Amino acid sequence: MAEDGRMTAAQAVDKLMGSEHADVIRESVRFMVDALMEAEVSAMIGAEFGERAPERRSAQRNGYRERNWHTRVGAIELAIPKLRAGTGYFPSFLEPRRRAEQALVAVVQEAYVNGVSTRKVDRVVEQLGVRMSKDQVSRLCARLDEHVTAFRERPLEGAHPYLWLDAKQEKVRDGAHVVSKALVIAYGVHETGRREVIGLDVGPVESEAFWREFLRSLRRRGLDGVRLCVSDAHEGLKHAIARVLGCPWQRCTVHFVRDMHQHCRPSQRSLVSAALREVFNADGYDQARERVSAVIEQLEPVAPKVAELLAEAEPDLLAFYRFPAEHASKLRSTNPLERVNREIGRRSDVVGIFPNDAALLRLAGMLLIEQNDEWLVARRYLSQESLAALKDEQTALSGLTGPATHDHQKKEENGNSQEVSTALAA
Repeated sequence: MAEDGRMTAAQAVDKLMGSEHADVIRESVRFMVDALMEAEVSAMIGAEFGERAPERRSAQRNGYRERNWHTRVGAIELAIPKLRAGTGYFPSFLEPRRRAEQALVAVVQEAYVNGVSTRKVDRVVEQLGVRMSKDQVSRLCARLDEHVTAFRERPLEGAHPYLWLDAKQEKVRDGAHVVSKALVIAYGVHETGRREVIGLDVGPVESEAFWREFLRSLRRRGLDGVRLCVSDAHEGLKHAIARVLGCPWQRCTVHFVRDMHQHCRPSQRSLVSAALREVFNADGYDQARERVSAVIEQLEPVAPKVAELLAEAEPDLLAFYRFPAEHASKLRSTNPLERVNREIGRRSDVVGIFPNDAALLRLAGMLLIEQNDEWLVARRYLSQESLAALKDEQTALSGLTGPATHDHQKKEENGNSQEVSTALAA
């Protein structure tokens, strides 16, 4: 392949992220293999691509030759660098009797994405006979950052009526210290009924200010039409949702039940769980409210604190009943995200301590890109008919109340201006 015909990394990433059928793993492996070949050729001739070095050896680059490489992730078209002056170059991972894709796919790509540190990767690579330093492995893995950045910054099109927000605490090295940082993830249901990972970030602390900026970044990318936001009961997050999105908030019912177990005796937990389960499995909002009153009356003599907290949380726990019954089981908790969170946790447990924020984003981001691709081609999470009914209801409500979303956005922007003015005055 001629040099002029080769895409740059940025062009390749744009093409990859623009295709809904892109195979992220295969394209990532191709990027890494290209980088490895360029590194080997540079070491062989004593100069980087386009570099004028006095220590350069007699060999010089002379274009590329094509070769198909069949791996477990599919066929990859290699562009192998050619050299002049009779010096041939053949990639080390294509040496005879070598299982090349075991070395590159399993070690460089899969090993890192599955949570193996670069030092461990280096040792395994040496055992398989492909000589790469820890720095080389780190540089190859850093190519994944281009995919993750493009994924995190892509425009959000259309409306996302439902939004789930979640945070995981991970250990990250910060200078000479190891600190706990918040990995925050936003999932949404698009108006077409498909689930989508729409946001990912790392923050020093899970504060209201951090959540507020995260939600504003989603809105700047095009997040619109949110009708309900589901999360745990973090006060800062709750206030940020009200401030930035201005939509109803659904408190995760599963987290609530777990919290209530901490306010009663162990022997009472089964009673509390059964009583709350009746509330969350009601046939509608009115019946749920009746059951809340009955449960409060039932628990006051035996678990007064649980009864008190249930009364306070009633509006936030029953918000999902205001939406189509078909959506109820999916809106009352963050459980739909648990499998993805477990996968992230399984890999981060292997790493233990991330060297920096970028490494944490890289690992979580690649996993979420894969998950997002699965959701795009999987069965719709919610039917288009039920979402159309929700949209019709919103249109009718807007006709009565006016453009509430626009008014809220304008109000929030005015609030931002006031914050800036206050800060400058201080």
